[in-house]
Amino acid sequence: MGRSAVAKNRPAAGVGPRPPLALHRTVDLVRHAERLGYARYWIAEHHLPPSVAAAPVVLMGAVAAGTRRIRVGSGAVQTGPRRPAVIAEEFGTLAHLSPGRVDLGLGRSKANRLIGPP
Repeated sequence: MGRSAVAKNRPAAGVGPRPPLALHRTVDLVRHAERLGYARYWIAEHHLPPSVAAAPVVLMGAVAAGTRRIRVGSGAVQTGPRRPAVIAEEFGTLAHLSPGRVDLGLGRSKANRLIGPP
């Protein structure tokens, strides 16, 4: 079945508030996980600082482009403030670019209570 890794989506130690460096280090980290035999890497959606994954599908695309075998999953995309069709289009496109390597995780968020359903 293989091992899985979960992204904490925070800048790495010593990076500070520099998201570009943290994003590149995330890709490097997943490459390393792939070399160690990990089967999956999960990226959770977070919107408050110091998170670097407000748009997980974009980060997943960078990770998939920078690796060859490891599966990339969203754990989880927040469905409250986003329309289901948009989520399906984004992940469908990613799945076409990285066949057999994308896992979609969905979840509710506190935003459901703050702004209501779409």
